[in-house]
Amino acid sequence: MTNQSVDRCDYNVGEYIDNRYRVSKTLGEGSFGKVYRVTDNAGKDYALKLLRLWEVPPEIRKPLTDRFEMEFKTGQIDCEYLVSSIDYGMVGGNPYIVMEYCPGGDLTPYLGSQNSKIPLICQQILLGLHSLHIRGKVHRDLKPENVLFKRNGVAALTDFGIAGDRNKRMTERNIFGKPNQIFGTYAYMPPEQVNRMRGEATVLPTTDIFSFGVLAFQLLTGSLPFGELTSHNELALYQKRGKDGDWNRRKLAQIKNGKQWDRLFSGCLNPDLKNRFQSVKEVLKYLPETQQIFMEKGYCPPQIVHGFCMRIMQGEEYGKIYQLSELVTRGSRILTIGRESDNLLSIKELQSTYISRHHCTLETTPSGDHWIIRDGQWQKEQKVWQESSNGTYVNSTQVTQQGYKLKIGAPVHFFLWQSLRERAIIVEMNFCP
Repeated sequence: MTNQSVDRCDYNVGEYIDNRYRVSKTLGEGSFGKVYRVTDNAGKDYALKLLRLWEVPPEIRKPLTDRFEMEFKTGQIDCEYLVSSIDYGMVGGNPYIVMEYCPGGDLTPYLGSQNSKIPLICQQILLGLHSLHIRGKVHRDLKPENVLFKRNGVAALTDFGIAGDRNKRMTERNIFGKPNQIFGTYAYMPPEQVNRMRGEATVLPTTDIFSFGVLAFQLLTGSLPFGELTSHNELALYQKRGKDGDWNRRKLAQIKNGKQWDRLFSGCLNPDLKNRFQSVKEVLKYLPETQQIFMEKGYCPPQIVHGFCMRIMQGEEYGKIYQLSELVTRGSRILTIGRESDNLLSIKELQSTYISRHHCTLETTPSGDHWIIRDGQWQKEQKVWQESSNGTYVNSTQVTQQGYKLKIGAPVHFFLWQSLRERAIIVEMNFCP
């Protein structure tokens, strides 16, 4: 894609895109894309988003296209509260996505309207986020313009252009490995997302939960929670208030039934991601005036009758399951874990070096009644036990060479590197006798 030439593909009302979709209206325009209302040959209306690669330098065309493809795939998640992707194609070397058309417009007219539907709208937004989160996705750009109303009146999330796999890095890096690009809209970003120097910060559901708190506050009051943000000069003060957790409680007290929302905003807008609400389910507990609804369950690893399995909960391989019983056959009692391919279990983590080449060791007793995890591995050539660079933790307790006994019967979480603010890789292990 970087060396491939692309054609200029501007379209006017009445013209056909890819000889399939007739343009009826221009809906919007962004930095590198344009959205049209189109009609297919069967007379059905859609929204078509065209990536205008002819306007960007060749060297960034591939990353933009990759992100565009990810946006399409995210839109294929089957959920009523997400705008669906219908089709993907190319015209003149420029990719396009055909999406569900939402005639009800976006959320902007509801801001500060005191509309009785606001609790229901908030609930539908949260259900859309939940659907993303349980599939390992984080939206990262929740704002009024990215919530659209479908034909049936349901609020649905759209614009997954910067949606990221959960637990990947918050920023992109330059050629020197330094963070150089922040994704999102400043007014809705949590403090950990704003600071470009925290390039190791990971994308977590708590990112969206903070943004939801900002959006819900704006819906309810018509104002942003941390003050005015009408010019770049106000940005520093706005971000400082966000970092201090200084949201406008007086504004909330001025509206009818505002007190009912206090606990929700306190939990969503907490500047410390560890003390913020951790899941959509937790937020829903404090959403007033809504009825109980069905929530999709997250993916669970399969039960193993004889043996055990391990599921990656964070990082490049999020959601991947390893059948560990298959790796310790032939009488072996030792399982090595690390980045290098010579480990019995090699875990990829391309965006960081948090996992050592030879990170940790799992060892079972001859009877097989329990397992022990040890930090580091035995190096045959040097005849020495070498610890990992960043440590191994079980349920937040650091593991040493001496090891930590893992109990059979309940899921165990251990971390391949941890700091006070971050956990690089979370691994869930399920043991079945």
